Amino acid sequence: MMVDLKTLQKQVYQNKIEKGFNVTNIEKEFCLAYGEMAEAYEAYRKKKDDLGEEFADVIIYLLGLSEILGIDLEHELLHK
Repeated sequence: MMVDLKTLQKQVYQNKIEKGFNVTNIEKEFCLAYGEMAEAYEAYRKKKDDLGEEFADVIIYLLGLSEILGIDLEHELLHK
Protein backbone atom coordinates (compact mmCIF):
# COMPACT_ATOMS: atom_id res chain seq x y z
CA MET A 1 0.00 0.00 0.00
CA MET A 2 1.44 3.34 -1.06
CA VAL A 3 0.58 6.50 0.84
CA ASP A 4 1.82 9.92 -0.17
CA LEU A 5 3.68 11.98 2.41
CA LYS A 6 1.04 14.74 2.47
CA THR A 7 -1.61 12.23 3.53
CA LEU A 8 0.70 10.54 6.01
CA GLN A 9 1.68 13.91 7.49
CA LYS A 10 -1.98 14.77 8.09
CA GLN A 11 -2.68 11.29 9.53
CA VAL A 12 0.22 11.60 11.99
CA TYR A 13 -1.04 15.02 13.12
CA GLN A 14 -4.62 13.77 13.49
CA ASN A 15 -3.40 10.77 15.49
CA LYS A 16 -1.53 13.12 17.84
CA ILE A 17 -4.70 15.12 18.42
CA GLU A 18 -6.90 12.05 18.92
CA LYS A 19 -4.47 10.56 21.45
CA GLY A 20 -3.96 13.83 23.32
CA PHE A 21 -0.31 14.27 22.38
CA ASN A 22 1.40 17.65 22.18
CA VAL A 23 0.71 19.75 19.07
CA THR A 24 1.53 23.21 20.46
CA ASN A 25 4.93 23.08 22.18
CA ILE A 26 7.32 23.12 19.21
CA GLU A 27 10.46 23.08 21.34
CA LYS A 28 9.25 19.94 23.11
CA GLU A 29 8.55 18.25 19.77
CA PHE A 30 12.08 19.02 18.55
CA CYS A 31 13.51 17.57 21.76
CA LEU A 32 11.39 14.44 21.45
CA ALA A 33 12.43 14.02 17.80
CA TYR A 34 16.06 14.43 18.82
CA GLY A 35 15.55 11.79 21.52
CA GLU A 36 14.13 9.37 18.96
CA MET A 37 17.16 9.95 16.72
CA ALA A 38 19.41 9.20 19.70
CA GLU A 39 17.47 5.97 20.29
CA ALA A 40 17.97 5.04 16.63
CA TYR A 41 21.70 5.67 16.95
CA GLU A 42 21.87 3.49 20.07
CA ALA A 43 19.98 0.71 18.30
CA TYR A 44 22.48 0.94 15.43
CA ARG A 45 25.49 1.08 17.73
CA LYS A 46 24.33 -1.90 19.77
CA LYS A 47 23.19 -3.79 16.65
CA LYS A 48 19.65 -4.13 17.99
CA ASP A 49 16.87 -5.52 15.85
CA ASP A 50 14.60 -2.51 16.40
CA LEU A 51 16.57 0.03 14.32
CA GLY A 52 13.79 0.16 11.71
CA GLU A 53 11.22 0.83 14.43
CA GLU A 54 13.36 3.66 15.79
CA PHE A 55 13.67 5.15 12.28
CA ALA A 56 9.88 5.00 12.01
CA ASP A 57 9.59 6.95 15.28
CA VAL A 58 11.95 9.63 13.92
CA ILE A 59 9.88 9.94 10.74
CA ILE A 60 6.64 10.14 12.73
CA TYR A 61 8.02 13.06 14.73
CA LEU A 62 9.26 14.82 11.58
CA LEU A 63 5.91 14.38 9.87
CA GLY A 64 4.06 15.67 12.93
CA LEU A 65 6.35 18.66 13.31
CA SER A 66 6.02 19.46 9.63
CA GLU A 67 2.23 19.48 9.86
CA ILE A 68 2.26 21.57 13.05
CA LEU A 69 4.54 24.13 11.39
CA GLY A 70 2.66 24.13 8.08
CA ILE A 71 5.55 22.66 6.10
CA ASP A 72 4.76 20.50 3.07
CA LEU A 73 7.47 17.91 3.67
CA GLU A 74 6.69 16.04 0.45
CA HIS A 75 7.24 19.24 -1.54
CA GLU A 76 10.48 19.96 0.30
CA LEU A 77 11.80 16.45 -0.32
CA LEU A 78 10.96 16.54 -4.01
CA HIS A 79 12.65 19.90 -4.46
CA LYS A 80 15.78 19.14 -2.43
